Amino acid sequence: MARDFYEVLGLPRDADQSEIQRAYRKLARALHPDVNKDPGAEEGFKELSEAYDVLSDPDQRKRYDTFGEDFRRVGADVDPDAFRQSRAYAGAGGGRSSGWGGGGPSGGFRYSGSGDDVDLEDLLGGIFGGRGRGGWGPVSGSDHETEVEVTVEEAYHGTQRTLTISGSDGPRTVDVTIPAGVVDDQRIRLRGQGGQGSGGGPAGDLYLVVRIAPHPRYRLVGRDLHMLLPLAPGEAALGSSVDIGTPGGPATVQVPVGTSSHRKLRLKGRGLPNPRGRPGDLYVEAQIKVPTSPSEEERELFEQLGKVSTFNPRSSR
Repeated sequence: MARDFYEVLGLPRDADQSEIQRAYRKLARALHPDVNKDPGAEEGFKELSEAYDVLSDPDQRKRYDTFGEDFRRVGADVDPDAFRQSRAYAGAGGGRSSGWGGGGPSGGFRYSGSGDDVDLEDLLGGIFGGRGRGGWGPVSGSDHETEVEVTVEEAYHGTQRTLTISGSDGPRTVDVTIPAGVVDDQRIRLRGQGGQGSGGGPAGDLYLVVRIAPHPRYRLVGRDLHMLLPLAPGEAALGSSVDIGTPGGPATVQVPVGTSSHRKLRLKGRGLPNPRGRPGDLYVEAQIKVPTSPSEEERELFEQLGKVSTFNPRSSR
């Protein structure tokens, strides 16, 4: 049985949307696989993402609160009281020897426990919108899940995809909009694009799991972007303004005087956008580069600097 989504987020069932968002941000920072190298962190992060995806959507949260872990399998027209009644009957008979048996007056199955008999056909008919003893009613289609890979730039700006989905009625194509600001492992629900229902029941949903492809320049941690910033020795020592490209367009990094390699500089809000809150940041890491084949003049200048400079990079001061 899957863990309760409220338990995953460490929240009470009456938590509001701001509490859900704060809890997710706090736990996502701790569990993200790029930060947490524990073997179980990745599964924990996926579990956290699914819990947040459901509880941050008012419609999904309402169904989850009503039907629990069955909320994706239960049809949209199922009566909540009938569903709870069926679960109560099933739980009441779980440990009895009499169990399920035949022999009802209409030839259907009946449950024989203590107290009155319960007609299974009537009970399930109430849950799934059935027609009583006349047969089954509408049954909702199953939910499907598939992965979709996007680049960092596509995650930033949003993109379109045409997916081919295999089903019982043969392959079909689905046009998908990937919204701006998606993150790795995020689940996107497409209502009614899952398995077909039967007996007039609604189709299930299709869930897209976003995978952000590795990038030669950027590294993603949640919504934050990380990249290297190559600097010449003079730019690092004396400070400089360096123009860079980002997924959101050109930006300028102000390099402070005396910058050493591995120093990180933050460009606030230049990471991935967030449709529900604050965007991520862009972190550039200084990487001081020297010429591999200095010219004669460069060699003389470096030698002159070595003679007049009192700076010792191996000193603790």
